[in-house]
Amino acid sequence: MEIWINPACSKCRSAVQLLDAEGADYTVRRYLEDVPSPDEIRAVLDRLGLEPWDITRTQEADAKELGLKDWPRAADARERWITALAEHPKLIQRPIITAEDGSAVVGRTEEAVRDALGRRP
Repeated sequence: MEIWINPACSKCRSAVQLLDAEGADYTVRRYLEDVPSPDEIRAVLDRLGLEPWDITRTQEADAKELGLKDWPRAADARERWITALAEHPKLIQRPIITAEDGSAVVGRTEEAVRDALGRRP
């Protein structure tokens, strides 16, 4: 299990505290420092069952600067979104937890984190 976090994010800190309290075996990835490649973002999206615009923080300054609000949310624009996430990792919704069964969740709530903990192969 891996969790992508920004240590300054309260939701990330809460998720890590819950994982610790449950004795979970996981690794932390500080994704602003260890930026995911486009391939890693594609893999996480596949595990999440989501599209890149679904995990994009559109209210961030970078998003507004890029004009993401006006970008098409369609298959032919998918790579453009993935590139933006790789070039501006602050735009990635957090925390993202990859579960043991090969799936992933955006762990913004205690329920989502517990869901990830319960997913076994």
